[in-house]
Amino acid sequence: MKKIFLVIAFLTVFNSKPVYSVEIPDCNEDINRAVFSFNMTVDKYFFKPIAEVYNVLPVEIRSGINNALLNIDSTITVPNQILQGNFGEAFISLSRFAINSTVGILGLFDPATALGIEKTNREDFGQTLAVWGVGHGCYVVVPFLGPSSPRDTIGRILGVYGDYFYMVSAGNRTAFGENLGDTVYWSTKGTEIINFRSQNIKSSDNLEKNSLDLYSAYKSLYLQRRENLVKNVKKSESQYGASEDEWKKIR
Repeated sequence: MKKIFLVIAFLTVFNSKPVYSVEIPDCNEDINRAVFSFNMTVDKYFFKPIAEVYNVLPVEIRSGINNALLNIDSTITVPNQILQGNFGEAFISLSRFAINSTVGILGLFDPATALGIEKTNREDFGQTLAVWGVGHGCYVVVPFLGPSSPRDTIGRILGVYGDYFYMVSAGNRTAFGENLGDTVYWSTKGTEIINFRSQNIKSSDNLEKNSLDLYSAYKSLYLQRRENLVKNVKKSESQYGASEDEWKKIR
């Protein structure tokens, strides 16, 4: 563990030149297109129907779930803000997490915003690797997970084993006692997917109807979004696609 932190410290200090690019090679396009087709089939017959049922829930319940998921996501955002040297934002995120986890009842409500503590940009390990100078590599489509790259795939893996929520819920015993079990962690991740999908049903349907090449459209959107996240172009109100004002419009 000490060696890992030494490597992280070295990379942070000596490899901090950012790499921003939306043009990356598609080295295995035929395979990627086949996986993309598979993912679209799984989405059509599994994820989308569940998301449509999920959207039947009252907007207040879905908003609370969205808030709770964002709160849990702080366990990824805070360490990555620190690794990127954004200590001020890390302090703000940690403050929001403390307030919303307690006064906000495990994050179901967002009293931190009411107190004037605004949301910070969401950060993940893929973004941190980009800030450290690691390039995307070749574009890939991961089964079930969708568009990615070697850098972001590694970031996703680190996002599991480097997530304190995983350590508490599914990992080894912590200072808080025995872990909660794998079911809690993976159920939360499954809810994230359904929550995200439910918010993007209309936009994905429009994209499918209006795109001459849906594969290329998803690829372009993914790369643009990742670039914006790395460059912090726009503060992310939600990881899952809807700001709190937009929730009022989602019925």
